[in-house]
Amino acid sequence: MSLGTEEQRLVEIAHRVLPAGNIGNLDSDMIIVEGRGGRVRDINGKEYVDFLLGSGPMMIGHGNPEITAAVADQIGRGTTFFANNPWAIELADEIVKAVPCADKVRFANSGTEVDFLAMRAARAFTGRTKILKFEGGYHGMSDYTLISLWSTSVGNTAQGQPDSAGIPQSVQDEILVAPYNDLAAAEQIIREHKDELAGVIVEPMQRLYMPLPGFLEGLRAITAELGIVLIFDEVVTGFRMAYGGAQEFFGVIPDLCTLGKIVGGGFPLAVIAGKAGIMAHFDKKKVGPKGYLPYVGTLNANPIASIAGLTSLKILQRPGTYEKLNATGNTIRAALDENMKAAGVPAVTSGFPGMFDIYFTNLKQVRNFRESRDVNAAVTAKFSSLLQERGILRAGKFYISLAHDERDVEQTVTAIRDAAPILAEQLQAA
Repeated sequence: MSLGTEEQRLVEIAHRVLPAGNIGNLDSDMIIVEGRGGRVRDINGKEYVDFLLGSGPMMIGHGNPEITAAVADQIGRGTTFFANNPWAIELADEIVKAVPCADKVRFANSGTEVDFLAMRAARAFTGRTKILKFEGGYHGMSDYTLISLWSTSVGNTAQGQPDSAGIPQSVQDEILVAPYNDLAAAEQIIREHKDELAGVIVEPMQRLYMPLPGFLEGLRAITAELGIVLIFDEVVTGFRMAYGGAQEFFGVIPDLCTLGKIVGGGFPLAVIAGKAGIMAHFDKKKVGPKGYLPYVGTLNANPIASIAGLTSLKILQRPGTYEKLNATGNTIRAALDENMKAAGVPAVTSGFPGMFDIYFTNLKQVRNFRESRDVNAAVTAKFSSLLQERGILRAGKFYISLAHDERDVEQTVTAIRDAAPILAEQLQAA
């Protein structure tokens, strides 16, 4: 596909000044210039139904007038103060009311930061050093979490593999790894390392793998028994699976959780929230110098992000919000299931109505990272390409927005219907 003149100019600059020619997110030369409701427009003027949603935070939609008005009103009065502001205080209060595990909150700017802080808080609280995570679990870009994230080889030991250059062996030694949705394996590792294990960090729904019955409950029971901090990474699921997040949805309450994306209303804001005894480590007066967790950030809970997040949560509390979101998602997910089955394309959808995707595999269910390696990568890439040609933007999952309307759904369902027989032909030719 030929590039427009202005796009070509910017792409050439990008490849000259940015590593790999991009900002580090999408591996693509696509340049987005505008978002409205459930759609975005690229620099050439092509419009897409947007299921990328900025990697999730725009669940309410691009350019929401209430959020835009609240932000615009504050911008003229100051964008950051490095001090308490009314909106940060009110946002913290609303999070404590909404999220079951939250007695106190601390603000930061990204999921990477708060996941790192949650692990540090677990260490401070327990006096132990090791953390257990799960294969394929994404917890940001810190040294501690870039272990067994997307490793091509997985083993049957608790020793993970680094997925980035520059990670010291000393860091790798502090991270234990278990397969997601395998409670027996996780419990064995936890018990073997109970005297050195500070915390278990888990996405309650890891990527798009739903937890098997009893998995989260089992983690809660064993960590509670042994005095190990259970951390739910709810950067993605917080305020998305339910207003109180995955912990409300599944009825399993962790000791700490992390929040991001939706909670900032499209602006950089993230949260660590949890039980008062653990969160006390952020208060030097309560725990003393040796137990204190200092964390300073120039833009932490700045008024722009805070007011955007607070406005977003007010919108989400309105009657019918989650019912609308789920109805949209269920319609698209049903179109995936029905059209692939009709075309004879082996596939299974996974996730929940507000966030899901399709795996091209003969498996009836994809339960964890190990099983996801069975997915047909060539068909997946072709599917994404076919949808993008038809004005549907996604990357690894469908994020559903409250702003997606009947026209968006109709265009998406038509694109899926068109793509299915083409994928079937590709499989037959392979």
